[in-house]
Amino acid sequence: MHKTKLALISAFALVLSGCEATNESEGTPQKTAEELAYIADDSPIAKARLDAAIAPLFEDPAMSETRAFLVMYRGEIIAERYSEGYDEDTRFISWSMAKSFIGALIGFLVADGRLVLDDPAPVPAWQRPGDPRGGITLRHLLHMSSGLDHSEVGEPDGKTLFEADTNRMLFLDGAQDTAAYAEARPMEANPGEKFEYSTATSIILSDIITRTLTNNSDPEVRRDVTSRFIRGRLLEPLGMDATYPEFDPNGTFLGGSIIQATARDYGKFGEFLRHNGARKGAQHLPVSWVRFMKTSSDNDPAYGGHLWLNKKRPEGRNQVLFPDNGPETIFAALGHLGQQIVVSPEQKLTVVRLGKTQDDVLAPMSAQIGRIMALFPIGS
Repeated sequence: MHKTKLALISAFALVLSGCEATNESEGTPQKTAEELAYIADDSPIAKARLDAAIAPLFEDPAMSETRAFLVMYRGEIIAERYSEGYDEDTRFISWSMAKSFIGALIGFLVADGRLVLDDPAPVPAWQRPGDPRGGITLRHLLHMSSGLDHSEVGEPDGKTLFEADTNRMLFLDGAQDTAAYAEARPMEANPGEKFEYSTATSIILSDIITRTLTNNSDPEVRRDVTSRFIRGRLLEPLGMDATYPEFDPNGTFLGGSIIQATARDYGKFGEFLRHNGARKGAQHLPVSWVRFMKTSSDNDPAYGGHLWLNKKRPEGRNQVLFPDNGPETIFAALGHLGQQIVVSPEQKLTVVRLGKTQDDVLAPMSAQIGRIMALFPIGS
């Protein structure tokens, strides 16, 4: 796979019109073979045409800062581009893409018979008689519908950025034991009644994983047991050798926010889900579990079991993908600042975008991802 690190080209800012734009338009300078070498010779889309769709991610200021971009088609990398200072060996932080890893890891324990999707979540702090949190199930947590009073970000006339649970839990007073902080929150709705996207919810699932694997409360034991499980069941079978999960001081996997991995490893995870939990003919995660992850939850059609789906969201909620420009079967792991693993099973396509785009200006970048994917045939 050839690649090249391209500096910003200020000579043009290209905007696609539908799927037909090319960089051969009048007044647009032709790129050299070297500049197009990041696209494979056997790409099903002409190099110039595919580059014309990818280039704005790196060159259009409206899309801010893309640091890595990867396209896998039929399991092979056909385009791989990095900004200056980054390459195929660079590890990028996942942010909330890690939540989809949690979704898969819970699936292994359900398949093993060690957890049950619709049983009360095994959180010791919720087991006292009369505690309404005792009615929260794994399904509620995976669907972000626990009913717990969690706040992901600052709110107008409400909690500030530093009062929101995510920042308090990860970086302030909850950082020494993130699970204890997340699990101590009271209820604000009945379980299953309200969608509330929350990193704290994923931390609770992380803690459930560890408590299922060991009764030992020693942080080092908790970390080591969970790390072995993640590597043995997910990373090693998928060949994700450059992926590193991070842990809090109490040994809880920060599965809501912090995995470090290369673009290629993120692509492998996307391909794993595209193949419904299989790799190289071996079925590691049950097909039924991946289907659950890709099925809409009751309170938000665009959210499944810790995966985002290419469906319209209820009124008042920000659109996250591009339901008007791609199959409904597209799904994605998404993270803060525009981290994306976007998968289209019908197009045999996995796209990885990593960088630093502020969340309030994500729409142009996300729409461009949709345009890139729309170049590829459906049902090929």
